[in-house]
This record gives sequence, structure tokens and C-alpha cells, in this order.
Amino acid sequence: MALTLSDVDKLARLSRLSLSEAERNNMLAELNHVFELVEKMQEVDTNQVEPMAHPHELALRLRNDIVTETDQHQAIQSCAPLVDKDMYLVPKVIE
Repeated sequence: MALTLSDVDKLARLSRLSLSEAERNNMLAELNHVFELVEKMQEVDTNQVEPMAHPHELALRLRNDIVTETDQHQAIQSCAPLVDKDMYLVPKVIE
């Protein structure tokens, strides 16, 4: 599948990019190169390859689930203009 300059223009518009003529041509060549690589990868026979959860065989380090931070909610809420029952009170925006 090869892209055209009109495809690049559509992608640029969707991406909110303004491309010069040279940039459009360069982008067209780069995107077509990416599609060529994808087509080559799709030709590889992967029927005998088992799916992997992760490309590296590793074990995660586990740690105890303990609280390491002190409760600072009173200090954090002290700078709020209005607080009621540990909730921030804000002006009504939608009526």
C-alpha cells in the first residue's frame, strides 16, 4: 500500500501541521518506507512462535504493601478557600 500526496495532506490537516512542498515530499517518502517495512514484517511466518507476555524473561521485585507517607490531607486542605467534611467547595458553574 503506497500513500499519495493527498494522503499526506489529509494526515497533515488532521495533525494540524503546515507542511511545505519539500516537507510533504519528504514525509511521503518516509511514510511509504514505514509501510514497506510493515509489509516485509507481515511476510514473516510466525505460526510456530508462541505469544509472549513480555519480551524479556524477568521476575518483578515484590515489596510489602505498607504505608510509607504520612497523612497530610489537613495540611493540603488548609490552603483551600472552602472545605466541608474533607471536600473542596467550589462555586456552582452549571445551573
